[in-house]
Amino acid sequence: MFTKSKKVAAALAVATALAGGAVVGGTALFASAPAAAAQIVEVWKSRTCECCAGWVKHMIAAGFTVKVHEVEDVEPIKEKHGIPEQLHSCHTSVVGGYAIEGHVPAEDVKRLLAERPNAKGLSAPGMPQDAPGMDMKTGEPYQVVLFGTPDSKMWIYANH
Repeated sequence: MFTKSKKVAAALAVATALAGGAVVGGTALFASAPAAAAQIVEVWKSRTCECCAGWVKHMIAAGFTVKVHEVEDVEPIKEKHGIPEQLHSCHTSVVGGYAIEGHVPAEDVKRLLAERPNAKGLSAPGMPQDAPGMDMKTGEPYQVVLFGTPDSKMWIYANH
């Protein structure tokens, strides 16, 4: 027989699991929108880049709070956050102490923030046609790369 507190914990666990999160002992480890909402994504982009604006909309729809900095040159931001040149894309973001380069899906950013690996950040190198903000629906696969790890290697973080 459940006590009242066990019923509440069980209901919380079910609700969080349905929302895409996880609960252990009644404590939420992560949850989709609430965890994202607590994180501010700062984005540096060109005023004229429409695909960057599309990615910003994608992140907001995923529950993140986004602060956009429109700049003439994004390169100094990339350099400041140690993003290797071969991983560069059109915009650079910072969230939770990590650099996010380009059109990285919100689900990968949420996973990064939940797992907290010892790395500088994630990149969707170049401008993948089917990545959020690009949205060309070509069916062309792309990868998200984890970079800035202690072994200085780049690791495939996600396949899309």
